Amino acid sequence: MRRQPNKPLVFVVDDVPENIQIALSHLKGLDLEFAYATSGEQALARIRKRIPDLILMDVMMPGMNGFATMQELRKSPEAHSTPVIFLTARSEPEDVAMGFELGGVDYITKPFHGVELRSRVRNHLELHSYRVSLEQKVLARTRETTLLKDITILAMGELAEHRDANTGGHINRTRFFVKVLAEALFELGKFSDVLTEEYIVLLYKTAPLHDIGKVAIRDSILLKEGRLTTEEFTEMKKHTIYGEEVIDKLAQMLVSLWLSWNAPETWWEAIMRSMMVLVTPEA
Repeated sequence: MRRQPNKPLVFVVDDVPENIQIALSHLKGLDLEFAYATSGEQALARIRKRIPDLILMDVMMPGMNGFATMQELRKSPEAHSTPVIFLTARSEPEDVAMGFELGGVDYITKPFHGVELRSRVRNHLELHSYRVSLEQKVLARTRETTLLKDITILAMGELAEHRDANTGGHINRTRFFVKVLAEALFELGKFSDVLTEEYIVLLYKTAPLHDIGKVAIRDSILLKEGRLTTEEFTEMKKHTIYGEEVIDKLAQMLVSLWLSWNAPETWWEAIMRSMMVLVTPEA
C-alpha cells in the first residue's frame, strides 16, 4: 500500500486489537493515514519498512513491552527520531519518568478522552513537521556554507595565480601532490588517528592556501627577475606570516560571505569584494 503524499502516518502499537480500534475511532476525523501492530516485534518489523510521523505505543504488552520496543526503535538510523506517545493504564511517576527518559514525547493514561488524544496527536505532528523542516533548512545552509568555503579558497588561489603564474602553478601542483601523498599514507595505515578520508578531503581543499601569503608581497619583489637582495629575500620569507594573517581574516569573512549569499549582489561579486579586503594591507 503506497503512502499518500503530504498525509502524516500515525502508527498504533497495542496488543489488544480493541484498544487500537478505539484510538483509530478517535482520530478518524483527522486527515491522517494509519498503520498498526499488536506486538513490539511486529511493530519494529513494520516500522522499518514504512517510517511513520508519529507512534502511539502501549507500554504493557507481553513479550517485548513498549519501553523495550522504544529502546530498539532508537537504534534504528531511520526511525530513531520518530516521536512516540506512550499509552498505558499505569500512571506511576516512575513509569512516566521512564517513558520520557527513553525519549518519549508524551504520556497518556488510559482510558483516554478523544479530545485529549486528538489534540496531542495534532500538536506533536505539527512539532515533528516543523523539526523536519528545520533540519532540512539547516542541512541546506550547511551545504551552502561548505560551498562558500570551497569557492573562497579557489578564488584566493586564482588571485595568487593572477599575480604570479609560477605561484599559481605551484599552488595547483601542491594541491595534487598533497592528496596523492595523503591517500598513500592512508592506504598504508599511517597516522590513522588523524588521517581519515574526511581529513584528506580537507587537506586537498585547503592546500592552495599554503602559499597564499605571497599575494601580499610587493610586485617588485614577487615578480623580480634575477637574484633577490638580502632585504628583498627577508621580505619574501614573511609570506608565511602574511598568509597566516590572510587566513585569519578569511575565517572572520566567512560570516560576511554567508550573508552576502542572499544580498542583491551576485555571490561572485561578494567573494571578489571580500578577497580585496583579505589582501589589502591594514592602515
